[in-house]
Amino acid sequence: MSTAVVVEAPGRYRPVAHTPREPGPGEALVAVHAVGICGSDREVYQGNRPEGYVRYPLTPGHEWSGTVAGVGAGVPEGLVGRKVVGEGFRNCQVCDRCHAGETTLCTRGYEETGFTQPGAMAATLTLPARLLHVLPDDADLTAAALLEPAACIAAAALKAGARPGERVAVVGTGTLGMFAVQFLKAVSPAELLVVGTGDDREALSRRFGATDFRLKDQRLPDDFDVVIETAGSASAARTAAALLRRGGRLVLTGIPAPGADGLDPTGLVVRQLEVRTVFGAPPDAWAHAVRVFGAGLLHPLPLVTHELPLTEFPQAIELVGAGDPKVGKVLLRP
Repeated sequence: MSTAVVVEAPGRYRPVAHTPREPGPGEALVAVHAVGICGSDREVYQGNRPEGYVRYPLTPGHEWSGTVAGVGAGVPEGLVGRKVVGEGFRNCQVCDRCHAGETTLCTRGYEETGFTQPGAMAATLTLPARLLHVLPDDADLTAAALLEPAACIAAAALKAGARPGERVAVVGTGTLGMFAVQFLKAVSPAELLVVGTGDDREALSRRFGATDFRLKDQRLPDDFDVVIETAGSASAARTAAALLRRGGRLVLTGIPAPGADGLDPTGLVVRQLEVRTVFGAPPDAWAHAVRVFGAGLLHPLPLVTHELPLTEFPQAIELVGAGDPKVGKVLLRP
């Protein structure tokens, strides 16, 4: 019998028997291959995700890959058997933001797979087929399970608009940071600096294309064209802004704790910095990530350090929060 993880309330979870939900009109049933765990899943389990951004009881799982096992009315039968990943935001499709392609800003409110809608920590996932992105037939589904965080960084890369020959930098060396290095490398920068709090990711940063690696407490330059911040702390945001030349472009992807001291607005204004932010990934970012992955320019597998069965959900949550530099991306396998 297949199982699913259900978080009933903060700190309380149980494995339950899983029965696939047959796809209705416009939906697809996906056999889940692998599902990733990130800090937001830990927030769901601990109960410190912001109000309105989680609904209990819940099957988590917003980072996933799988194969289409069935489709509902109005969905092409040709999708069955295809390898896929899927967008998480359940946008309304009719508001002005959705019509502009900014689905993560849907004015009808927040709904997302794995947070307010059933997620992929189960044998199957049923969701609107319009959210699916089809992968190449030879795609590695274990690697593809990381395309959700990759899509978020694709959104940052598109907003940053780095051009060939520019000097670019990444602050943060987690999964998001390593994806940012790869996306920025693809635009042929003159220099690609990575800034971290420890040197455990220096070799991997250079493998992905970094030309320089510095620790956050070292002397840092201040003349970069583009910086993407991925560390999720207010101090990382300040470090990222300080790396920029006058008129430089900064994209923030991390979410610090509420009430954190932010960037100095005077510095932003007099230096004429362009600051943009990312929360989730709209369709164009997903499409960009899937294209780059399909072209062989995105390499998620080196980021995976642990693969556990779905029944070891609590152990996986502990790994993610342990602070061990040897722990990278943790995957669960239904």
